[in-house]
Amino acid sequence: MSLFLMRHFIMCRSAVVFSLLLSATGVVHAQAVAELPPGLAIPETDEGQPGAGPIRRGDWFHNVWNERRASFVANEKKDQGALVFFGDSITQGWGNDFGGAFEGVKVANRGISGDTTRGMLIRVQKDVIDLNPSGVVMLMGTNDIDDDATAEQIVGNVELIVAALKEYNSAMPIVLCLVMPSSPEKGRPVEKIRELNQQYMALAKGHPQITVLDTWTLFANEQGDAKLEEFPDLLHPNAVGYAKWAAALRPILATLGFLEKEEDEFTSEEGFTMLFNGRDLTGWGYRPTSEEDIAGRNKWHANDPNAAAWPIVTEAVSFDGQSVTTDGRYVAKNGRLVVTTPSEGRKIQQLWTEREFANDFTLKLEFRATPNTDSGIYIRGPQLQCRDYALAGPYRNLKNYKPQDWNEIVVDVKGDRAHCTCNGEVLEKAMKIPATGPIGFEGDRGQMEYRRIRIKEHE
Repeated sequence: MSLFLMRHFIMCRSAVVFSLLLSATGVVHAQAVAELPPGLAIPETDEGQPGAGPIRRGDWFHNVWNERRASFVANEKKDQGALVFFGDSITQGWGNDFGGAFEGVKVANRGISGDTTRGMLIRVQKDVIDLNPSGVVMLMGTNDIDDDATAEQIVGNVELIVAALKEYNSAMPIVLCLVMPSSPEKGRPVEKIRELNQQYMALAKGHPQITVLDTWTLFANEQGDAKLEEFPDLLHPNAVGYAKWAAALRPILATLGFLEKEEDEFTSEEGFTMLFNGRDLTGWGYRPTSEEDIAGRNKWHANDPNAAAWPIVTEAVSFDGQSVTTDGRYVAKNGRLVVTTPSEGRKIQQLWTEREFANDFTLKLEFRATPNTDSGIYIRGPQLQCRDYALAGPYRNLKNYKPQDWNEIVVDVKGDRAHCTCNGEVLEKAMKIPATGPIGFEGDRGQMEYRRIRIKEHE
């Protein structure tokens, strides 16, 4: 086991053991309450408190709450301007430095084991907003389910938390992680988690300040429950689980400007021409939506109330010299062409080269996808599915695919056929394509990044 994974394992075990020890000691919580500054103790009754649903008050929880909030007060000055992780035991168990998973980023852990969304609503001002955070990563709701709160109560509390954060700073990024899978034997059946996550995604619609990260699909087994190899107690991640969560967050944090701030130092092979300069969208634009796509869009929208948003482009738009498209969907950032997570949940859009390619060619690029992302590469028009293959398919059995990491696509075009590989494994042996056309990238759901996009045209 690597040192990184070992640190995560120790932190996770320590958090669980700590909670059990607190429960066993039976320490009278009134003594601990007296040590907290005024206004930080758990309210003795629900009366007059914001939100709805359960507020935990057991002795073991009082002790965790008091110890954690006392430490928050002690570190308030040090943690000013941090990226704040706000949650319950899953967040607390990651440790104060998150095992070094976000090196170079000032982070603050504001998780309290056992907390509910109403408890987090009560403490959001002091524990989060008073830190003047640069961003907030939230994971919450699993304990509410265990306490039989309704999805409406939980989402109502989260809406109030989001409103408070937006009032503090309407431009500050908020990453909302979906509730992770657990198990019916933990009082957290998949049906309730799915319902809550659906309402979380509905809450985020129309809020570009919120990026939803699919941390349910990332971890769920075929039945929708947690896997023992990642959640040994079917509730808390182990080292492997935390490493996967960190990997899923890194691309989002890079797009938000917390990580990977340096330029991508890359020189293409001899004979290749860069299609994307890494700095702006010169050479790229929107093309008018085809009549075929308009017909398909209209039919989909007529038959499915949950159909993806699909704006129609009526006139060609060039983005020469611009680093962001007018709608913010495509962003050039430090060598990466980012297809951002749509606030609508799903949104079909297409970015094209202004050039068309009639000669045979070899196209090379790398891509990185957040969990369950759906995107695609247009080759003279037809689309090669480019996704988080392990979760979103269609090529689920690739042995060399690296989830939430960079993967290489190579497309060799000869005549009207394209041979496509990912990390050397064949995706399509002979994909049929037109005689000429542009290169393009689709956006649908999740965040996709492309880089080192280059082409070698053959005589």
